[in-house]
Amino acid sequence: MNTDLDKLKPYPFENLNALKAGITPPSELAHIALSIGEPKHLAPEFVKQALVSALDKLAAYPLTKGAPELRQTIASWLTKRFQLQPVDPESQVLPVNGTREALFAFAQTVVDRTIASNSVPLVLSPNPFYQIYEGAALLAGAEPAFLNCTDTNNFAPDFDSVSPETWEQCQLIYICTPGNPTGAVLDIPTLQKLIALADQYDFVIASDECYSEIYGDENNPPPGLLQACADMDRHDYHRCIVFHSLSKRSNLPGLRSGFVAGDAEILQSFLRYRTYHGCAMSVPTQQASIVAWNDESHVRENRNKYRQKFQVFQQVLGDILPLHLPDASFYLWADTRPAKKGTDEDFARELFAQQNITVLPGRYLARMADGINPGEDRVRMALVASVDECRDAAERIKKFITT
Repeated sequence: MNTDLDKLKPYPFENLNALKAGITPPSELAHIALSIGEPKHLAPEFVKQALVSALDKLAAYPLTKGAPELRQTIASWLTKRFQLQPVDPESQVLPVNGTREALFAFAQTVVDRTIASNSVPLVLSPNPFYQIYEGAALLAGAEPAFLNCTDTNNFAPDFDSVSPETWEQCQLIYICTPGNPTGAVLDIPTLQKLIALADQYDFVIASDECYSEIYGDENNPPPGLLQACADMDRHDYHRCIVFHSLSKRSNLPGLRSGFVAGDAEILQSFLRYRTYHGCAMSVPTQQASIVAWNDESHVRENRNKYRQKFQVFQQVLGDILPLHLPDASFYLWADTRPAKKGTDEDFARELFAQQNITVLPGRYLARMADGINPGEDRVRMALVASVDECRDAAERIKKFITT
């Protein structure tokens, strides 16, 4: 067996299940799950119809590279959304089966184990973070290194605090903007600072932008890594790759559809890897994805629902639990200390026991780095349930805190 598998930590929800084991919550209260970032809004009917209409194409093997029509649709969406020069659908776009598998597989392509003579190659990521980044690094033969994201730096990685020695060892850095779980958005100057560091130290930037289409201000969408490149007249997106998905944007987590885009040379190598990996997107999924990427009305409606839920939580809990409303995404990264209910684990366990609500302790999403775990004393609340369920959850959390 691959001994690197032994390095993988338990997934956050394994820890959560262990925390809740043996507890019987009140049976008269319906369970409300705020722990998993799985959208619960209805999938668009027109996307489902496109999927059904293409089922006769299941008899054909799909291309790993995807159909030209899908790649053109994605390129056009990227160009318009991030104000880019026309993106080349032939060389700068690659469809993937959801960004989770792509984020993991990407490290297998990028990390070069042979060039680190006296040290293990590093893969950097924010802390707290999406656990795929860590697993991808370990199974690519690299060592993960974490950049703490706390309220003192507005929940963004502080690239200035990273030593030259660390940058020298870095081969790949994962960033997440808007962030999971913090919702923090990296601005254009910060992204351009990171691009300059990538040029100086020769590493690749993988920008996980899966939450980019869930934001509060309709006139101020979050910027992206390719947009930062374009503002530098860097239209080849050298060393830069972005990851996007229909899961959050279009309420289609079960479709498993996304894409990667950016540096054509890197994508050429990634396509070669994926050809052997055997992970081509089915033709019906491609057809459904085309209509989803071509429509923005359902995405605006989606954002409006999340705005309502944030407003509900702010109205009900704002006076008793400090809620840092995120720049984007559908998460609340709540500080539990003012509630005086113990640690983040205590808060989550007792909230489940008393109110039948599940939230995720922040420490499960982070690692010890520079002497701290930046997830401690916080919980992640995913506002994915209906508006009415979120109102009910907020009222129950208020009762839990004030009782």
